[in-house]
Amino acid sequence: MPNIPSLTDLHALGAAQQPTYPDAAALNDAVGELRRRPPLVFAGECDDLRSRIADVAAGRAFLLQAGDCAETFGNVTAVNIRNALRVQLSMAVVLQYAAQVPVVKVGRLAGQYAKPRSADTETRDGVTLPTYRGDAVNGLDFDAASRVPDPRRLVEVYNNSAATLNLVRAFVSGGFADLRTVHSWNTDFVRNSQVEAKYEELSAEIERAMAFMITCGVSDDALRIIHYWASHEALLMEYEHALTRIDSRTGTPYGTSGHLLWIGERTRQLDGAHVALLASLRNPIGVKLGPTTTPQTARELVERLDPHGEPGRLTLITRMGADKVRDALPPLIQAVEATGRKVAWVCDPMHGNTYETERGYKTRAFPVIWEEVDGFFDVHAELGTWPGGVHLELTGNDVTECVGGVHELDETDLADRYETACDPRLNRNQGIELAFYLAERLREDIERRGVNPVQEFTPHEL
Repeated sequence: MPNIPSLTDLHALGAAQQPTYPDAAALNDAVGELRRRPPLVFAGECDDLRSRIADVAAGRAFLLQAGDCAETFGNVTAVNIRNALRVQLSMAVVLQYAAQVPVVKVGRLAGQYAKPRSADTETRDGVTLPTYRGDAVNGLDFDAASRVPDPRRLVEVYNNSAATLNLVRAFVSGGFADLRTVHSWNTDFVRNSQVEAKYEELSAEIERAMAFMITCGVSDDALRIIHYWASHEALLMEYEHALTRIDSRTGTPYGTSGHLLWIGERTRQLDGAHVALLASLRNPIGVKLGPTTTPQTARELVERLDPHGEPGRLTLITRMGADKVRDALPPLIQAVEATGRKVAWVCDPMHGNTYETERGYKTRAFPVIWEEVDGFFDVHAELGTWPGGVHLELTGNDVTECVGGVHELDETDLADRYETACDPRLNRNQGIELAFYLAERLREDIERRGVNPVQEFTPHEL
């Protein structure tokens, strides 16, 4: 394909975090089958998202990117997909009202089946096996057969992603996302939770605003239909390369495994395979940046991935840790801003704040998650830049994986419903609560900016 490095070339770059498949012929068969499959998403959809992210970068929209840590084949059910969509839509309503700008809704779904890991092997009771790298690669069960990388799983990723996207598209266009229904979910949360009175007031404000829109004759379609996009970490070379397609309109390459693809903290080597592959695609792309990122590295990455300074091309997802964000983030923003590019700055408050309990549960504390978000907003307020969004690992189910939140979960509660295949996720109530916290910060930012660029209007005198 034109302008796309071959798989051989990508692996020659030392592609990080790749499984070692024992059966090369089976791998070639799986890749060949994926190359013949239809695209999961279309180039025009990716272009639409790129224009929305351009608005985020310009301070005219806010990005809510959220979903599973690691999708599993067993969890691809209508109930799980519905619940995940429900919590994200609930959060988006609160954020959109508070920020008074559109919220761009992007799911971590329909492709988030592979995870980078810190070690290639795992040892339990003296037995050492390959690490679980997500259902795209091998099985979670700790036995030799499950942990062998199986290339047929790549085809299953495609099948399950297609099923997920099919149902999501039906939900967002079929009335499930009706603004009035979504607000009713938030009303139930406020009514049944020990939240502060100011959140009850915010919920009542939203209800009055919707009533006003309806009396003004806002169409049902405007209330019922939303735009929703899929994203995942573009980790596995064989899968992403096999789903690269040439757009018939423009003759340019797109990754059709998802609308927004991102490069992880462990795979963002400037001369590495992941940067080489995604630099060649026309999708909007993201890069995770941790606290060890230097200003020079940040500058070199944006220059390589966005050589033409294209609006909406690049989203920088920072994952600093609550104790580092205020010191580590400002130099990166300043270095990128100095290039003249306007990227979307998004906060991932999850990955820098994970710890392990005495009983061996990986968890995250809700107050610490919020502390990183708060620090992210503080930094942007000081620099006069736009805090463009958040990137969250959450589920619409009532799991007990992160401590704290409105129901005050503690470490003893983790065993009740600890269901994640990898990292701990916020549950439904914690996600909505975080949205109300964010609403306060966004309102403060409106006051700081003085003028909302989305709401600018010049009266016409007759």
